[in-house]
Amino acid sequence: MFEKVLIANRGEIAVRIIRACRELGIRCVAVYSTADKNALHAQIADEAICIGPANTKDSYLNSQALLAACEITGSDAVHPGFGFLSENADFARQCNKCGITFIGPSPESIEMLGDKATAKETMKKAGVPVIPGSDGAVKNIDDAKMIANEIGYPILVKASAGGGGRGIRLVEKESDLESRFIAAKQEAKSFFGDDGVYLEKFIINPRHVEIQVVADKHGNVVHLGERDCSMQRRNQKVLEESPSPIMTEELREKMGEAAVKAAKACGYYNVGTIEFLVDKNLDFYFMEMNTRIQVEHPVTEFVTGIDLVKTQLKIASDEVLSFTQDDVKIIGHSIECRINAENPSMGFRPSPGKIIALHTPGGPGIRMDSAAYQGYIIPPYYDSMIAKLIVYAPTREDAIMKMRWALSEFIVEGVDTNIDFQLDLIKNPSFESGEYDIGFLDRLMKK
Repeated sequence: MFEKVLIANRGEIAVRIIRACRELGIRCVAVYSTADKNALHAQIADEAICIGPANTKDSYLNSQALLAACEITGSDAVHPGFGFLSENADFARQCNKCGITFIGPSPESIEMLGDKATAKETMKKAGVPVIPGSDGAVKNIDDAKMIANEIGYPILVKASAGGGGRGIRLVEKESDLESRFIAAKQEAKSFFGDDGVYLEKFIINPRHVEIQVVADKHGNVVHLGERDCSMQRRNQKVLEESPSPIMTEELREKMGEAAVKAAKACGYYNVGTIEFLVDKNLDFYFMEMNTRIQVEHPVTEFVTGIDLVKTQLKIASDEVLSFTQDDVKIIGHSIECRINAENPSMGFRPSPGKIIALHTPGGPGIRMDSAAYQGYIIPPYYDSMIAKLIVYAPTREDAIMKMRWALSEFIVEGVDTNIDFQLDLIKNPSFESGEYDIGFLDRLMKK
């Protein structure tokens, strides 16, 4: 096992990794920008080192500063968390060249799966169901028109190097294709430095169901069931739960087998998530694979009892998985609400500022992953998520009730939050019945 891990991230995920390291007896190093000098992760780590100014390109995205921090502190491994450089093959390769273990998959796997068009082709060859669409990136608008007519409207234009809902445009008729094709390419170039886009059939009103996989460096791959991430606003996840309300044992087995195939097809190791769209007939299609720990990983930890961050650390240190597929049992129900510093009534405008009062809920089956504390000043430079509230109960009905009163007890003063918005959502009859899809929240917001 590693002696010292540098955590190349911030906020709640950095705090989460610090705690996992402590349980394994590993010393940990936090990095922080000048804007994060008083952040919780910088205060509770064994060591903390400033890596640059507030702008992410000069700090958390600055690979040279991170590698220098490893050298200065004597860190022998880097955990990238999620976001920032967590799915950056060049950074993983640089770590390896410097003799530093990157706690994630190989650079080759990251590259293969980071390009969505290449990933889709890999899955087709492996026998994993994929959404009908173009074979790789589309070069020009003429090719786009021809392919769109072959697969039929509506279609999605999607960034090949995309993620987080960026670089995506819905096209319902040919007259809109050219303008939205160009817009998607421009956004892809702006956010990912790559203007490649591909086309795929738009599945009407699907569920977004993802399968958690765990794979070691010795060829063992296990899936840990599913998470339903269909509650989204503008392609951004708002709430997640496990198991999915639509799941059957037969469907879970089929999706789990497909996810394991997907991981094996690209020689994957680490934890990872295979994201699928599921239509009204319970047919499912590969969408993408995320090669990192997910924001919503706690719901899987609750229903399986498996610590995913500790598992990442063990896999990276060459350990064999301590469990098999037969050992994995899905027990109970878990729900996660993402708590953001934002104002829902003002178009979800971010709300940076000082937290002047804070009370968080507690009790059996309540988990809070957060880096917020009373007196903390939320900087305006980063993602607005300040906490994840996760509940666990024997049944979905019990979990919904527990989340209701947990949200009601959650008090944050000094900044706006989406707590009341989440409370309204958890009380919505469509959520209570489990009858919602990926477009539900956007339709609700238009009313």
